[in-house]
Order: sequence, then C-alpha cells, then structure tokens
Amino acid sequence: MKSVCLFFQVHQPFRHRRYRFFDIGNDHYYYDDYSNETIMRKVAVKSYLPTNKLLLKLADKLEGKFKVSFSITGLALEQFELYAPEVIDSFKELSKTGCVEFLSETYSHSLSSLKDKGVFKKQVQLHDEHIFGLFGQKPRVFRNTEMIYSDEIGAQIAEMGYRGILTEGAKHILGWKSPNFMYVNAINPRLKVLMRNFKLSDDISFRFSNREWSEFPLTAEKFIGWLEKLDKKEEVVNLFLSYESFGERQPKESGIFDFLEVLAHKIIEHPQLKFATPSEVIDELQPVSAVNVPHAISWADEERDLTAWLGNNMQKEAFDKLYDLRKRMEKCTSEELIKDWNYLQVSDHFYYMSTKYYSNGAKSNQFNPFDTPYEAFINYMNVLSDFKIRLNSMIPENEIENEISALHKIIDEKDKRIKKMEADLTRLRKAKKRKS
Repeated sequence: MKSVCLFFQVHQPFRHRRYRFFDIGNDHYYYDDYSNETIMRKVAVKSYLPTNKLLLKLADKLEGKFKVSFSITGLALEQFELYAPEVIDSFKELSKTGCVEFLSETYSHSLSSLKDKGVFKKQVQLHDEHIFGLFGQKPRVFRNTEMIYSDEIGAQIAEMGYRGILTEGAKHILGWKSPNFMYVNAINPRLKVLMRNFKLSDDISFRFSNREWSEFPLTAEKFIGWLEKLDKKEEVVNLFLSYESFGERQPKESGIFDFLEVLAHKIIEHPQLKFATPSEVIDELQPVSAVNVPHAISWADEERDLTAWLGNNMQKEAFDKLYDLRKRMEKCTSEELIKDWNYLQVSDHFYYMSTKYYSNGAKSNQFNPFDTPYEAFINYMNVLSDFKIRLNSMIPENEIENEISALHKIIDEKDKRIKKMEADLTRLRKAKKRKS
C-alpha cells in the first residue's frame, strides 16, 4: 500500500516599516503593525481558518484515517496570538484529533543553518518549546526553512536527536531515482530523508486554477489516476505545500477546498492508498539508499538552490553583516534586542532583495512590501544599523566602542540630572511667584 504524506508550511514574517536613514539612532521600532495585522487577518480568513475547519471535518468523518503534518514558524504563531488567536484555537482542535503531526523548524524561518550551528540550534530549540507549550507535541521530524538541506545540515539534525527530515526531491540530486521512496542522510544514516514530489505538489499548489495548463481542470479523480500510474514498487508520495495554497494562492472560487475534501475521501477509499504522517512513514518503511547532497538545495524555483535568498551581493552583504553580530548576541540579555534579533533573521527579508524575479517592476510575491529589491536592501540595512547601535550600547564591539558606550552613559546621566535640575528650578520659580 502506498502512503500519501501531506505536509503544509505555515509562515508569516514580521514586516518592517519604511525605516529611513534619519530614523537610525532616533527610533528603535521597526515594524509595520498595520500591514502585519492586515495581511494576517486576510490570510487567516481566506486560508487558515477555512482550511483548518475542513481538515477538522475530515479528521472526524474519516475516523482517524486522515493524516496531515504542519511546520508552523514561531513568527507565525506569535502573529496568530497577536492578531488572530482563533487560528491558534483551531490548530489546537486539530491537534486533539490525533491525526496531526507538528514538525520542527527554525523559530524565525531563518537561514541560520547556512551560517552558524549554535544560532541554528537555539532557533530550533526555541521553536520546539513553543510548539510543545501550545500543542503538547515534541517534534521528532525536522523541516528546515524553505526545505534547505545538505548532507552536513542533515548530519547536524541527526546529532540534535531528530529521526527524519523533509526536503526537495530535486532532479539534479536524484537523477534517475524517484522521490517516492525513503532515503537516509549520506553522513549519518540514522536520519531518514523524505523527498518532496515537486510535480504533484506544484500541480495543486501553483497550477490548480491555471486555465492555460494542459491538465486544467484538475479533479480529485484525475489526481488519483496519476497516483495509480506510479510504479507499484514506489512506497510514499510526499505532497509538501505552502498552506496559503488553499484559499489564498488558489481562491475558494477555484474549487480548491472541494478538491481537497474529495481527494481525501478517495484516498481513504482506495485499496492501495492511505494517509501517513512523516513519523509513521519513518516507522513503516525501510530506506532504499543514501541520498548525496553535498551542496545545499531548497524547494525554490527551477534551480532548487539558495539564489532566491543569497543570489546577489546585496543579499550576501546583509546576511554577513547580520551574522557578524552573533557572538555578541550570545552575551545579550535584553529581551527587546533578542526579539529584534530573531525577527531580523527571517528569510523573507533576504527574499525581498532578490533581483532574479525583478523585471519591469515586478515584485517577487504579492506580500513583498517593497517596490524594488534595492529599496528592500536599503531599508534592511538601516534597521540593522540602528540595531547595531543599540547592541553596541549594551555589549560594545571593542575598546573604542566600550569607551564610547561609557561616555554615552555619562552624557545620559548628566542629561537626566540637568532635566531634574531644570524641573526643580521651574518649580521653585512658580513657588516664588505664588508667594510674591
């Protein structure tokens, strides 16, 4: 019997406001609260809430045979708590069905796995603590930001105690092999590797409502037919999608919700198909071989590489400047600075700077708050400059910065004393006038 492993990514970043050069050193609040709330509420109403409602209905009707897994970033959870707490409640209801597995990932949906093992590990631990606190599950399977994976990253994930990892079934990695089997990490075979069937996943996620697609309209019956045509020896079909595919990318009017409901019923009714979570797949199947991934891959674009986030000099400079601060952040105890540090790491900031999508003024995605990648870069570097000033005042970079920090403290103390003396003087003058 062939397993269908259905997985959804849930993520929303904290977007920065237009942060000008003259704000540096004067205004330490970086976030566009209006956009963040508006977008979250919009996506919650169109996508998260109705899809969760449908999944809850399927879990109930199909008596535990329907299975699904989620990777929800810490930043998405924070925004749910701020702007759409009912989404958290709906995920909790789903969790109670026993049909849902929550996976681990980086708290900030960051690229830290490419830069620093220590920062990466902290991000993952922070995420897992949040997931356990809300849903009572301790994740056993990992899914990295944007499915970024390499042999080295996989080996670290194995060392951290995870049983498996999800990544992209990239053609240039698999060659003649199929993504519809379970593999193992090339360095540490204890880590099982599940690889996304990108064609079948993207047929739902990207092509479903495209009237110019040769397979339009996509029906549940047609999709089941494709699954039936797969080699009988293949053991698992990994359908990994962004959750916004339901209701946002593919609107309700396209029939996407009806498609998902009918597809779930037909898979359950099929004698050779069943749903399984990643952990169940790992428990049930035997790996066929190791998969060699010497250079990092992702699920982005045709190239399946890192160029969406680190493909030009602007992105690389911003990325390097950010992580140049990581050693001092280890000593930082300020909750505000730690929060901003986590928010600065989100991969979306670097995605906004990408020039590979930018032609004739086109944006890389509809939620990109910037008109050009150059604006995104300047805005981010302005925020980072202010953040560095704040960090320097608490944890100086060197002796010169230490002296400057000490002088700033002396000046601040003197300013406070002067203001107090001025207030006392004003009070005494008023008192003198009243007496006279």
